[in-house]
Amino acid sequence: MKIISGAQTGVDRAALDAALECGIQAGGWCPQGRLAEDGAIPKKYPVKELAGAGYKERTLKNVIDSDGTMIVYYDCLSGGTEQTLRFCLAQKKPYLLIDAEEVVIQRAASKILSFIEKNRITVLNVAGPRASGEARAYDYTKQVLQQVLKV
Repeated sequence: MKIISGAQTGVDRAALDAALECGIQAGGWCPQGRLAEDGAIPKKYPVKELAGAGYKERTLKNVIDSDGTMIVYYDCLSGGTEQTLRFCLAQKKPYLLIDAEEVVIQRAASKILSFIEKNRITVLNVAGPRASGEARAYDYTKQVLQQVLKV
């Protein structure tokens, strides 16, 4: 199993932190210059820069390079989170929408495990809002994935 994301603040970093702490392979693509809303993405995150790319291009590359995508959102999809869903649909890649406003951590973990099994996921892309868009996203995602990865 490998977890990938774009290493943006919020959901992306929570996914990478959960994977690294659980001893699971982590990676993904990030924009050129390791760009994130808080500056350069810290070196502890094992993501690769996509030459000449911004957020949109790295999002697409992570969708393409994964077996499926877990998308965390709060109430409604917007911005890059919504773009991720569009890329999943265009690439005909499996995806799982988790409304963190409605789905408790235990239930979300159960849904993700079923999604992984059903779709034979070995590389899971994780996407969702950045920290400035949803302050609760990091903690929620990290707790959910810690439960998933410890199984």
